[in-house]
Amino acid sequence: MPKVKVPRKSTSVDMTAMTDVAFLLLTFFMLATQFKPEEPVTINAPSSVAEVPLPDKDMMTITISDDSRVFFELQGQQYKETLIKKVAALHSITFTPEQIKSFSLMSSFGVPLNQLGNLLNTKSEERAQFPQKGIPCDSLNNELAEWIWQSRLTNNQVRVAIKGDQEANFPVVKQVIKTLQDKKVNRFNFITNMSTETVEK
Repeated sequence: MPKVKVPRKSTSVDMTAMTDVAFLLLTFFMLATQFKPEEPVTINAPSSVAEVPLPDKDMMTITISDDSRVFFELQGQQYKETLIKKVAALHSITFTPEQIKSFSLMSSFGVPLNQLGNLLNTKSEERAQFPQKGIPCDSLNNELAEWIWQSRLTNNQVRVAIKGDQEANFPVVKQVIKTLQDKKVNRFNFITNMSTETVEK
């Protein structure tokens, strides 16, 4: 009696649909991802147990480095273009369209207003070597107050956060807080690192 041959079925799977989905997801993540801009100074923030998340937009961040230099950042390319035009008009300074565009794409900066043009003329990949002395915020020359006030006029939904290094000089931190209060900004956040220690209750 002859053996019955069982028909063999193909084990190949059509991967076309899965490949299409994989490439669509890859393209989506490449276009939708926002990379964190490179900051001009590294901050070692103090630790805390607070878990209040900061919003992803409408943020103004004032950074204080370990050597007490003050940096300023405002989110939103359109807001930054308006901001630099307002500040330039107050001081009768002219910025070129290329400089305004460069400012809108820059993250934080820490130079006096009279050096801002030189910073904007520097190529983005060379700005890490540009000597940023910090934004003046003392009682005689408080340019930080102008940036804060004009930012609030530009975007009245802006939230304020202070990101200070744990080695920063306390009088400088105190002066930054006083500047905010002088400009009627009484609600702001401190950016800290999460503590790994358990808090005893």
